[in-house]
Amino acid sequence: MNLEIRTFTIRDASPEEDEQRVAGFLRSVEVERIDTAYADGAWRVLVHFRDLRSKEESAQIETAIQAALNAWRADIARNLQVDKETVLPGTLVVEIARYAPTTEIELSVIANAAGVGSTVREHGADIVRVVRQTMEDLTG
Repeated sequence: MNLEIRTFTIRDASPEEDEQRVAGFLRSVEVERIDTAYADGAWRVLVHFRDLRSKEESAQIETAIQAALNAWRADIARNLQVDKETVLPGTLVVEIARYAPTTEIELSVIANAAGVGSTVREHGADIVRVVRQTMEDLTG
């Protein structure tokens, strides 16, 4: 989720109206930083923020990917008669959901960074398929 920037002007001539506009905006975002400067009879307000809707959408996508991967690994574990952690560690499920890799190369980078690169070699294509399908289901 990228940081965004928006600029507001609070005019000396009508500060109440301008302040209400800024306040309404601030209630709808996650503020990272606010910078101000005064020039030419008005305050300039520069707001660095993250859009809460984007944050909520990202959280929903992560949750859906985690659920799909957990169901997939439980099914594979049952078929192989092994523990689901053997198929795919829960910590890696969280990282995969966070980054949503759509290729086996992206998946291997995530797995190697997590120190469990060998875990995904056998099921890499299936894991990527689950991630892609989940994202398609959410956006389709």
